[in-house]
Amino acid sequence: MERAAGKELALAPLQDWGEETEDGAVYTVSLRRQRSQRLSPGTGPGSTQSPSPAAHTFLHYRTSKVRTLRAARLERLVRELVSGDREQDPGFVPAFLATHRAFVPTARVLSLLLPPPPPPLPPGVQIRKTQGRDLSFNKNLRAVVSVLGSWLRDHPQDFRDPPAHSDLGSIRTFLGWAAPLGAEAQEAEKLLGGFLEEAEQEQKEEEQPQSWEGPPRAAQIPRPDSPVGCLEEEEGPLREGPELLDFSVDEVAEQLTLMDVELFSRVRPCECLGSVWSQRDRPGATGTAPTVRATVTQFNTVTGCVLGSVLGAPGLAPSQRAQRLEKWIRIAQRCRELRNFSSLRAILSALQSNPIYRLKRSWGALSREPLSTFRKLSQIFSDENNHLSSREILSQEEATEGSQEEDAAPLGSLPSKLPPGPIPYLGTFLTDLVMLDTALPDMLEGDLINFEKRRKEWEILARIQQLQRRCQNYCLNPCLPILAALRTQHQLSEEQSYRISRVIEPPAASCPSSPRIRRRISLTKRLRSCPEREAHPLGEVPGTPHSPPPVCPQRPPHPVLESRTLLLAVLQPLQGLRAPAPSYP
Repeated sequence: MERAAGKELALAPLQDWGEETEDGAVYTVSLRRQRSQRLSPGTGPGSTQSPSPAAHTFLHYRTSKVRTLRAARLERLVRELVSGDREQDPGFVPAFLATHRAFVPTARVLSLLLPPPPPPLPPGVQIRKTQGRDLSFNKNLRAVVSVLGSWLRDHPQDFRDPPAHSDLGSIRTFLGWAAPLGAEAQEAEKLLGGFLEEAEQEQKEEEQPQSWEGPPRAAQIPRPDSPVGCLEEEEGPLREGPELLDFSVDEVAEQLTLMDVELFSRVRPCECLGSVWSQRDRPGATGTAPTVRATVTQFNTVTGCVLGSVLGAPGLAPSQRAQRLEKWIRIAQRCRELRNFSSLRAILSALQSNPIYRLKRSWGALSREPLSTFRKLSQIFSDENNHLSSREILSQEEATEGSQEEDAAPLGSLPSKLPPGPIPYLGTFLTDLVMLDTALPDMLEGDLINFEKRRKEWEILARIQQLQRRCQNYCLNPCLPILAALRTQHQLSEEQSYRISRVIEPPAASCPSSPRIRRRISLTKRLRSCPEREAHPLGEVPGTPHSPPPVCPQRPPHPVLESRTLLLAVLQPLQGLRAPAPSYP
């Protein structure tokens, strides 16, 4: 039977073929099919005959072999940076530069990458020049300069090592004789000037006297075993200026988005690597991943603001407290419209925490519309299928243009133009990278570095970088009164929050349902749970299939979603399952 003209076979353009070993390196081999259409005989550029009908044409496929480096020793990986085929393996160089800190220091890579300077020429001897380039400037040197240019441009913080910045000095020395007039040398000088300027600015800030404003509210410790004393302390002295909820929904949501944009844009993707982030709690690692820690602090600050504003006024009637709940739900909805999934997750985490979730009379005073909105927003971060819902929504938002979202903006919103965004919940990427680091070994048989693992990590880091570029188009202006109100908002610890919640609504023998949200405990939480202390997933509430009716706790249970350390708890590393990374001299 003849196939119709132009009918193609349903074959994958890239098929795995196997592996090859060469000079101690392991390559993954694939076959790439490329289509090239041929005309029937007698037709062509020099033919005088008219083209044949489409039925007489046929398709011709050309198969080419593609090799990608899967595992090798460090020296071979560095050599691949210079001599590798960029067309066959375009992702090798960016993957190496983004993930090398997980298995080798920057100084060690430079010692293998940078060639020694040429010997000095005898007096009176000059190098001949051809077309403006030295003859000594060979192909390998050009490749090294090209790699350094990408490195300086895409990962400048790799060379920040105050006060001497020795790695950057090595690069400047090499470029000084290899490409003194090139753009790479100018980039290195500009980067060094920026580092020195930052150091000078930090020194000026340290020398300026700062007035002590007392300990943070989150660090204030109430009198033990005294709920009334805790309430009195949390009320504290009279505050000056408006509170956070005194501002409009749009203003608060936009300021939260502005802060999240600034913090997320500063995140160094290499700090998100599982091998780096999982070391944060070890002794002497307080300075590990500072840009990621800043996003965690902001996340916990927003969660604390919600807890403090809802629970910080114990004398409110249920209807008044319901108004605060409704306003935070509206702020969360506005964050969703601004595509700020970070603050959205923080607000929902606080509203779903035990101290607020158990306030049945306050939730009962809410109208149907905000309750429905709360349920819909909560489904975004459902734990089912490894947070599949939030992942799909984030992917859809990445493919959505800002103009389309602008047309769907609600009436009464501020006239600011909606940015393309979105701002992701960074915990999703951190969890993926930690689990990936735990599941795949760093080294393979023969002491080979498992670079296939680094490629998978690079796929996640590349997505973070893409989102960071899109967040640069946000056009939001800071509002100092709102930022001041956010800074002075009551911050309650987990113990304080639950004690105040018990004073607002004392425990009863049984409690009606709060908002029903179907949730299941995630894989990470299941691995962290202990037999003697089971977690209570928020999905086990009345009205959820296969869930028994709960009993109001008489003591603080293990919280469903931690108020202060939610993000850190979800990303708790799995101890003992990961082989240590190799060290190099």
